[in-house]
Amino acid sequence: MDTKKIKILLAEDDPNLGTILKAFLEAKGFPAKLAVNGAEAYNMFLKESFDFCIFDVMMPEKDGFTLAKEIRKIDKKVPILFLTAKSMQEDIIEGLKIGADDYLTKPFSMDELLLRINAILRRSNIEDASESQKTFFHIGAYTFDFSRQILNFKGDEQKLTSKEAQLLKMLCDFTNDVLDRSLALKKIWLDDNYFNARSMDVYIAKLRKYLKKDPNVELLNVHGKGFKLIVNEDASVE
Repeated sequence: MDTKKIKILLAEDDPNLGTILKAFLEAKGFPAKLAVNGAEAYNMFLKESFDFCIFDVMMPEKDGFTLAKEIRKIDKKVPILFLTAKSMQEDIIEGLKIGADDYLTKPFSMDELLLRINAILRRSNIEDASESQKTFFHIGAYTFDFSRQILNFKGDEQKLTSKEAQLLKMLCDFTNDVLDRSLALKKIWLDDNYFNARSMDVYIAKLRKYLKKDPNVELLNVHGKGFKLIVNEDASVE
């Protein structure tokens, strides 16, 4: 399996084990970033793109389950593998409810870890372009090329700024679902302060103007929550 593009976020509070796991993963061809607690891992996920997550369950500041729940709000499909020192059935069930793809109970062998990772990758077909890394979208009668930052309506092209493109991509990823305001601010502006929030409102207004040519497409403010890109039945985002 080609692992060159599979970037792993590893969250492990034991510095010795974390260092060993990171070195092992990189030796096997997986670029890896190590976080020593759940809060640090969450901030890394906001700022960088990852294709796979390995989270210890018991961590300071933010435990693995809480971290996974927050990650799932951002990316519903990124594979998550839990590492746990517990063997209790309740923990396994909790992890699966959150949407974990698998778990490993400590102690475990490195060979077993590699087998679990490869098995998850085969199941998810993550070696192909994943949904989270998708760059071309159909939005009703529009097409949106994120890599070129171009929104096209029946041959009429609108060149988007970098932030406009990032924001529209997040809206596409959450089509017909609410994109949390704070999440978008932290992911794109890296801070959800008042001034950035006002800036984002301006960008939302611009995107709404760009998308008004198709009556099947709506960009709504959801009071107290965020924004929702609605593509009605006669339209689609693919």
